[in-house]
Amino acid sequence: MRELTSLTRRQFGHGLGTVLALTGLPRPLRAHDGTHEVMVRIAGFAFDPPEIEILAGDSVTWINGDLAPHTATARDGSWETGPIDRDGEFTITFDAPGTYPYVCEFHPQMQATIVVRPKAVD
Repeated sequence: MRELTSLTRRQFGHGLGTVLALTGLPRPLRAHDGTHEVMVRIAGFAFDPPEIEILAGDSVTWINGDLAPHTATARDGSWETGPIDRDGEFTITFDAPGTYPYVCEFHPQMQATIVVRPKAVD
């Protein structure tokens, strides 16, 4: 078996460090092809993740981990979850492509976005 020299260990360490740094970059959560459910956790008076990207026909489920009730309400009023109590959840399926910014009605500083992409045609 080949022995690692200090140079090859250093190169390996730099490469590993780069990979780990890049995986931590913020980016939208993307659903896969087909119908899927994506979870949005509500904690610390924030939606996590704050932006998700899904395909038409996919569902989003909000799960409230805070003591206070929260909502997920479209800015344009086209949809809402209603109050979600602690440990409660609510699911909505998004069929139409578009960008859907939303807030918590009780805590308007809580803001997030859902981007719905068209489903690929086979």
